[in-house]
Amino acid sequence: MFLMGLFFMSVFHSTFGENSLLHAYYHGDIIIGGLFPIHLKTNRTNTSGPLSCSDYDVQMFLRSQVMIYAIREIKLPNITIGYDIYDTCGDVSLAVRATLQLLNNQSDPQSCLLPSEPQMKVVIGERYSEVSIAVARIVALSSVAQISYASTSEFLSDRFKFPTFLRTVPSDEYQTRGIVELVKTFLWQTVIIVGSDDEYGLFSSDSLEDTFSQDTNICVEFVQILSADFMTNNSQTQTELTELLEKIKNSSAEAIILFTKDTNAEIILEAAIRHKVNRTWIASDAWSSSPKISAMPDIELAGEVFGFIFKQKEVPGFKDYVMSMFNGTENALLKDYLMQNPLCSNQSEEERQCLKPSFLASYIDQDESYRIYLAVQVIGEGLRRLLKCDNHQCEHSSKFTASELLSEIQRVNFNVNTTHVSFNSDGDPRMGYDIVYWNKSEFKQGAKIETIGEYSPDGKINVPLYLFKNLINDTVSVYSCYKKCAPGHELQFQRKCCGVCVACVIGEFSSGNGSDCKPCSERQYSSERLDQCLNKTDEFLPWLDPFSIILCSLAATGIIITVVFAVLFAINLGTPAVKAVGGYMCFLELLSLLAGFCLTFTFLDRPTQNLNCVGVPLFGIVFTLCISCILANLFQILLGFNFDLTIGPWIKKLNQPLVLVTVVSGIQVAVSVSWLIFNPPTPQETQGGTTILHQCEMTSFGYFSAMLVYNGCLGLTCFLFAFKGRRLPDLYKNASLITISMLLFMVMWIIFLPLYLTMSGKYKPAVEGAAILTSCFSILFSHLAPKCFIILFRKELNQESAITEYIWKHYERKGISVIGTQH
Repeated sequence: MFLMGLFFMSVFHSTFGENSLLHAYYHGDIIIGGLFPIHLKTNRTNTSGPLSCSDYDVQMFLRSQVMIYAIREIKLPNITIGYDIYDTCGDVSLAVRATLQLLNNQSDPQSCLLPSEPQMKVVIGERYSEVSIAVARIVALSSVAQISYASTSEFLSDRFKFPTFLRTVPSDEYQTRGIVELVKTFLWQTVIIVGSDDEYGLFSSDSLEDTFSQDTNICVEFVQILSADFMTNNSQTQTELTELLEKIKNSSAEAIILFTKDTNAEIILEAAIRHKVNRTWIASDAWSSSPKISAMPDIELAGEVFGFIFKQKEVPGFKDYVMSMFNGTENALLKDYLMQNPLCSNQSEEERQCLKPSFLASYIDQDESYRIYLAVQVIGEGLRRLLKCDNHQCEHSSKFTASELLSEIQRVNFNVNTTHVSFNSDGDPRMGYDIVYWNKSEFKQGAKIETIGEYSPDGKINVPLYLFKNLINDTVSVYSCYKKCAPGHELQFQRKCCGVCVACVIGEFSSGNGSDCKPCSERQYSSERLDQCLNKTDEFLPWLDPFSIILCSLAATGIIITVVFAVLFAINLGTPAVKAVGGYMCFLELLSLLAGFCLTFTFLDRPTQNLNCVGVPLFGIVFTLCISCILANLFQILLGFNFDLTIGPWIKKLNQPLVLVTVVSGIQVAVSVSWLIFNPPTPQETQGGTTILHQCEMTSFGYFSAMLVYNGCLGLTCFLFAFKGRRLPDLYKNASLITISMLLFMVMWIIFLPLYLTMSGKYKPAVEGAAILTSCFSILFSHLAPKCFIILFRKELNQESAITEYIWKHYERKGISVIGTQH
């Protein structure tokens, strides 16, 4: 500690020489320190030399008097409270020097030794966060409590770095949240953040930018941090200022947030007025209630101004105190003020510029002054708790340590008039903000600062939006930048923070309100307006479709006819007509036709499993069985009417219908079963624009081709056999009728195959079913129906004698003798 004091004092000696700080001291049993920037600037440059202060601030002078007034109001029995107040000029180095002098028991400023227990037990100040941070690091060495009335940096809430720091103003953490809520309330989408190069501006700017990017859709067009010497107003400042205003002019920001000192804000607003940069400004607490800035000529040219200030209240009795404090009140700060501003006398007040108490009283504010008043009240409450004082006596003496007082101050929980005062674990009070608006309509020059709403610590904001309808537009900004788009469009940024509405593409949707275009799911499609996704319609051939009804009716008719034919053939099994179609083999043919008709139903409705897709492979088997029966029947006819004695007996041995049917059908069974096992048709969904087509897909064209080619070859063989036997003396015209049925079969499948391969849609299965029905009906009516007609209506032809007579006459016409020939 000794070495630190030695270092600081050596620096101060070389920097300030013999210059002394303006301060006011009053002796007491307990001393309260005070740090106030009564002068706002110094002549600091980048070279060393003595410092001097400038820009005397009347408001800060009055705030120092609030502290003196409030200390006088503290009544502790048999204990007097003194003060030691310094003008820091808002400069870190000067504030550190003043702090060291406070801790040195008002001894020689050049003293090197910091006492272990200073007479000053608590200090009120500083105003600026950057200065408070420097002061807080020093007073923490002696455990002296520091209570700031205006330093709001979030950085000061760090208990590990600043264990003795408290404040009677909310942290900037709450103010930044309030600013974000205000921007959201006015539906602004683009902002600019301008901060100062100090703890106050840097921390708040970072916090604002993070909150905007993480918790909202509000775009920060850019963040500008002013240089540390911005307020010096030199050539570099002018260059920086010009660049800043140019960027603001070219931006699409709906609000500019100025989180900086009032001196910096004054320079920026002055330039904005000069250059007619009309924008909406959001003021931080440092300048939102500045009478100097609000009274600038032509301030209305800069645009609208909203701001955040601490809850405003009047210091009780202070105005009367100011009006009367020139009657016997003495302190060094007041004397210094009167030297520069002498009081008016009744005779002279019209002759020269002089000070009227009423004029001075008009500078009393209700925010920082009240916070200073609260800070003194907190100290008074801490002393009462520590010394156990009532209205008559204090149980303990005024001998105590600064650490003991700090502990009591941290635990205070009481009311000052209507204001409840307590501190959280970070040393921050639980207080909200008032929201102000600079009303320029009632004044020809300057603006009236009006409280229009509040931001409470629980995050709720209250602002009368009906008064600012012209500032609220949730669709497009005054700079033609879209904030949200109509349904079916998304917001895209061609340049930072300035959006344009672009229509979604087909297959995407956007519900509007700023939402992006998103693709619909695979089973959905976008509506005509592209504002929602609609479920695709499942497309398949339903049972109640007219085509389905026709197919089902035809299939049912075919099944009934097939069953009737089977019954009829069974009754007349031994007759020539039944023998002519193969005898017992005709029932195998009828069974295959019956299966063919039943397979028609597998092509209807939605295919959900492989079993729904077996129609074509199974038809290959059943139709091959049918054709093989016809082939066996034709073979019998050809051999029966062949009288060529040169034909070897081995050919006649082939006349074994059951073997022939088994061999011919077995080949197709092998093909179709392999198809079903290794690569069967499967249910598949084909995505369309607005539909999902459910069909069985032939995944193996090879098996499908083999099945069709094999059936085609069998059909062609039957056709050739039948065509060759059409001139045989066959009473029942089997060969001719089979020729017609095979011709129909081949023509039908020649037409079907290209149609099937090129067709798509829900009626594709219907075409397959129609082809199967046509094939089955061609055989049913061409091959079998004529025999049923003979059985029912031409019974005289269903006789052996009729057949013999027909054969006799046939060969007699050809001049061929058939005597002795066996049929």
